[in-house]
Amino acid sequence: MNLPILNYSRIILVICTVTFTLLSCSKKSEPDAGEPAPTVPTSGSSVERNPPNSSYSPAFTGQTRISAVNTSTRIRTTVVTSALVAPWGIAVMPDGRFLINEKAGRMRIVNGSGTISEPIAGVPAVNANGQGGLLGICLDPDFSSNRMVYWSFSEPTTGGNRTSVAKGRLSSDERSLEAVTIIYRSTPAYNGVNHYGGRVVFDPSGNLFASTGERADNVTRAQAQSTSASIGKVIRINRDGQPVAGNPFTGQPGALPELYSIGHRNPQGLAIHPVTGELWQSEHGPRGGDELNRIQPGANYGWPTITYGLEYSGQPVLTGIQQRDGMSQPVYYWDPVVSPSGMTFYKGERVPEWRNNLFIGSLSGMHIVRLIIDNNRVTGEERLLAGESQRFRDITQGTDGALYAITDQGRLYKIDRE
Repeated sequence: MNLPILNYSRIILVICTVTFTLLSCSKKSEPDAGEPAPTVPTSGSSVERNPPNSSYSPAFTGQTRISAVNTSTRIRTTVVTSALVAPWGIAVMPDGRFLINEKAGRMRIVNGSGTISEPIAGVPAVNANGQGGLLGICLDPDFSSNRMVYWSFSEPTTGGNRTSVAKGRLSSDERSLEAVTIIYRSTPAYNGVNHYGGRVVFDPSGNLFASTGERADNVTRAQAQSTSASIGKVIRINRDGQPVAGNPFTGQPGALPELYSIGHRNPQGLAIHPVTGELWQSEHGPRGGDELNRIQPGANYGWPTITYGLEYSGQPVLTGIQQRDGMSQPVYYWDPVVSPSGMTFYKGERVPEWRNNLFIGSLSGMHIVRLIIDNNRVTGEERLLAGESQRFRDITQGTDGALYAITDQGRLYKIDRE
């Protein structure tokens, strides 16, 4: 009579042992306490649910509409201030405050509690009509010792407006810019008021990249393909505005020596990859065809010869082709557009799953794009702050490791883990 009971006891013991082992293994597969779970893709669908404008096919899998991902870390979003007026560019000062350009031609300092300074004197006149104004801004890598600031703006000149780059020293009392010099002017000038490009960023060697738009109209956009014009380009200059020795078009007949890449439409985003040191760029397409490009020296990115967008009328651009020998493909494109503007790579430790991800302000899309990039390919996309109904113009990382974004409606956001 005792034998069956003993057998049942052994069976129950085995079941309990196996169950405990399985539970223990399951616990070991979870992240350690205090570490966020890694970003995981959702069902495999894209974040974009609207139909594309065109029937064009991507050149490779994953070039558009990549699988959506979700940040697993709990994120807190704070409005630092909503009292800015059409801010366009933001740069982080060594003490954690921000230098911010407002489109109308004002440069201000904003601290972490949202206090905004009076406009800093000494900024040259801008043409703020249309898409013009005081545009991108960056600090000299040696700002702590030389206090030099660099910025891009739409300059009214004889013959029309230009995308120009200036520099000046922020005074000790922070009320003015001293010894202001316009170090670069794009060519040719044009009387239009759109597509200035306008970002500036230093490369790891201390030279300056600047983006210029092709000025939008049919009479100028073809010059994005011309190496004798500097509109529709990425240029590389030194701190005095001179072409950098070794630029890729140096010595070519008729070519401007400051050119670094050509064939761009309206490039409003520039950022240096924190690992490779390479330049990445975003630009507006027409109706569809917004692009993310990994900029290679001397490369031609195709506009307006090749594009994944259509004319605003819905007709093809020129011959309606998307590929041509000798022209580089975008790493990623959007159709419909999101209107990508300023961007930054995340280098912080606050949200480990964001490390080396690219964050881009989206204007018409009214969100912040988050892209996971692996081996120079986009592997996941997320839309952040999509419920804020804001046109995100620029984004950067603060000294505290949080992200800070400005919007056309005048807000400065702080985005950080809880």
